[in-house]
Amino acid sequence: MFWYSGLWPFSWRDFSPKDSWGLSKGGDILALLEGHGLSKRFGGVLALDHVDFTLNGGEIVGLIGPNGAGKTTLFNVIAGTFKPTSGRVIFEDTDITDNGANRTCRRGIARTFQVTRPFLEMTCLENVGVSVINSPRQREHSNWHGPAREALKHVGLHDHQETPGKSLNLIEKKRLEMARALATKPNVLLLDEVLGGLNSQEIQEAVELIQELGKRLGLTIFWIEHVMGAIMKAADRVIVLDQGANLMEGTPKEVVSDPRVIKAYLGE
Repeated sequence: MFWYSGLWPFSWRDFSPKDSWGLSKGGDILALLEGHGLSKRFGGVLALDHVDFTLNGGEIVGLIGPNGAGKTTLFNVIAGTFKPTSGRVIFEDTDITDNGANRTCRRGIARTFQVTRPFLEMTCLENVGVSVINSPRQREHSNWHGPAREALKHVGLHDHQETPGKSLNLIEKKRLEMARALATKPNVLLLDEVLGGLNSQEIQEAVELIQELGKRLGLTIFWIEHVMGAIMKAADRVIVLDQGANLMEGTPKEVVSDPRVIKAYLGE
């Protein structure tokens, strides 16, 4: 049994981990996104310390670690928001380290953020429409309604097209955040703590949605999460960071029972 994030204990009886190891639809392992020796320094603070990772096509990979481990910084480097101090990001065999956020999105990498910030006076459809209009991967920007409706349907908000952002509850805001990312037509989706603040039923529904999105849209998903039960159920593999560096990687079962991981979260 593993405790974390002040929610409740999860045991292996609660969730059955996935059996696959990130195989592509044709059955072959495909390295889609890689990080090699990624470091990021902010003044005297080393936020990332030679981090390596590989995402294979079509898999869900969990990214966990204590607060301050460097998880969101790694996402910012992958998405092109931050340029690494050293190291490279490789996507589909192309070096995208210096691309910046817009060109990275154009390549097919989208992300969500921990704190949702919808346009409060705009409807859900209009919120997603902003992503469509500004997406470098959408070809018909003037005809944004169709792609926006499609993205809302993917996350179960098709009945909230005309609902303003200010009227949404927390889980609806999180789903809207995901719809805005999906509207860019990504191949890789970076999810940053999308379950924070949700109750147990909402977490179950969100995990099922994430799994369904991965299958239906053929997405590769890299997922920062503190709700360990969700990672146990949905992830093919889990990468653990601690103090900005790789701690270990393995199946969910291997990771959650590893003494190094337990020590990183709970101390001696």
